[in-house]
Parts: sequence; C-alpha cells; structure tokens
Amino acid sequence: MKQLRNNVIRAGLGALYFSGAHHLLRPLLSGVGAIFMLHHVRPARETAFQPNRHLEVTPEFLRATLCHLRSSDIDIVTMDELHERLVQGRFDRRFAAFTFDDGYRDNLDHALPVLREFDAPLTVYVASDFAEGTGRLWWTALEAVVAKAEQVDVRIGHSALRLDATTPAAKQAAFDRLHDWLRALPGEHDLAREIEALCTAYDVDMAALCRNLCLSWPELKTFAADPLVTIGAHSVSHCNLAKLAEDIAAQELAVSRARIEQALECPVLHLAYPYGDREAAGVREFGLAATAGFKTAVTTRPGMLFAENAGQMTALPRVSLNGNYQDARILPVLTSGAATAMWNGFRRIAAA
Repeated sequence: MKQLRNNVIRAGLGALYFSGAHHLLRPLLSGVGAIFMLHHVRPARETAFQPNRHLEVTPEFLRATLCHLRSSDIDIVTMDELHERLVQGRFDRRFAAFTFDDGYRDNLDHALPVLREFDAPLTVYVASDFAEGTGRLWWTALEAVVAKAEQVDVRIGHSALRLDATTPAAKQAAFDRLHDWLRALPGEHDLAREIEALCTAYDVDMAALCRNLCLSWPELKTFAADPLVTIGAHSVSHCNLAKLAEDIAAQELAVSRARIEQALECPVLHLAYPYGDREAAGVREFGLAATAGFKTAVTTRPGMLFAENAGQMTALPRVSLNGNYQDARILPVLTSGAATAMWNGFRRIAAA
C-alpha cells in the first residue's frame, strides 16, 4: 500500500509539472514562504531494501533545491527571521527556511557544506536523548532487524506471526506491517518494550545505532557555533506527545529545552514535534509549546506559509524534501504550493 501511495504521489507531482498547472496555481497557492523539512542528507545508498528512504536526500538534491530557490529570488532565512517576518507582516519578498529533525551527524558532514555554498542558514531540532547516545531510533532499528532476517517472528495481540523477509519486496511488506503496528501501540512504553524485544531477538544494538548516527553533545556544541546553525528542540525521547498525559508531555518539552540550553549554552526558542502529524500533535500540544516559551513550533503537516500563520506560530506546516521524489523537476511544483494545496483539500491553513 505504501508503494502504491508513493506511486500515486509521484504521478500527481509529474502531472502538475508536465501540465504546467503549477504555473497557473502559483499566484493563488504559493503563499509568502515555506519551511522545508529534512532528516538525513547523505550520499545515495545502493541497497535494495531501504524502507526509510523517504527520510534522506542526497547532497546533490539539496544543492538543486537551493539553486532553485536562489534562481526564484526566494530569501533563505533563519527561523528567527521567519518568525519576525510573519509577526510584522513583511511579505515584500518570499522566503524559505531549512529545518532538519533529530540531529543526525550527516547534517554536519553533508548538509552544512552544501548550505555554506549558498550562505543558507539551517535549524536542527535535537532530541536530547539522541545527543546523549541513549535514544531509541526505533524506525532505524526496525530496518536493521528486517534487513538481517529471513523471517521475523513476532506476537501481535494474541497472534504469533512469522513474516517473510527473504526478498526486498517481502522485507518491505514485513517492515510496513511492523512499523504500522508499533506506531499504533497505545503508549510509549509499549513501543519501547516491543522494539527492544525485536532488537534482542535479532541482535541489533539500538544504542549503538543512536551513537553512530546522531551528533553527541560535544559535536553539537561545535555545530551550534557555526553562524549558519540554529539548534531547536525535538523533545527528550522523540515520543508521541499526544499519547502522553499532559504533565508528562509538558515535561518532555521543558526538559528537552533545558538540557540543550545547558549543554550548548545557547537559547532554544524553536521546536519540532516528534512525528508531527495529526496523531502526534494537535491543539493541546500547540498550547503546550506556547506555554513552554517556544517562539515557533513546526509540524509535519504539509503546507505553505500564509499571512494567517502569524496566528498559529506553534502549528506551522512544512514542505517535505522526501527521498522518494528526488527529481529537480518537482521543485517548481513544491514551491508553487500546488502539491500541498491538493493534499490539504485547498485549505490555506490546516492546523486544527
């Protein structure tokens, strides 16, 4: 089903491009700016099984995106300046911000050198447990489990299942089944219990994955000293805030911010909600972010920025640079606002 969905999205993006419809729709749908969402930036991997491919783009595609923005006369700004322009209604020029979730080492190794070429700022949202080297990158751990297995034995509810993992297609199907099951579990402790059991059964060291992929505190301190870099918060444990009691969710935000500020000795004024979709961030979470003192908070809900977003500073949409669609031809479609408008049923603001 996910492959079908990807094919439908790819076809839709292609149709908007080849029909030229995005040119006609741009004046109505492009808004005043956009926040681009990324995770990994690293060279392409050749392995057939890459279920988390959507979370990574190549340095070349990032460079193509920056070239497109510069050629379109779009300002690339910090999240502080984005906030300021929205609050002050300064819309004489369109603008864009680049944001990176989780705090991966490749943001330093591969993204920053490309952004430096364009003198383009970036914001990196750090989950403090990841910086400690103790976090659960469970979606990466799940990929590692399925990658090394020929079958995955798991108990889901009252049923013992044996999932085939002998081919790349079978591995993808097994990963999708397990991923959806884990995301749907009622609590964070349930997810932790089940992914840890899988990692134990298939000899995957989840802590080592975190240490290998994520920037440590000393690395983040060096990274944060670069004038192009802003560090934001991404909770303590990369949890689904909406599944937590309100006081615990508030603590996730406050403690994450405090830990980062203490470790890096810099203010942390911007937040990205973990997962960031409707099931993980809603009206309650938007209020908690405001109460915690964040100037902005970004979701993963797709959308361009409009003047009305000035009243929704802790519910800002983003435009995903998705690794499944790394074709420079789609960039004019993305910046036209046509793709996100279609996704949102042509609503300008989809925060509620």
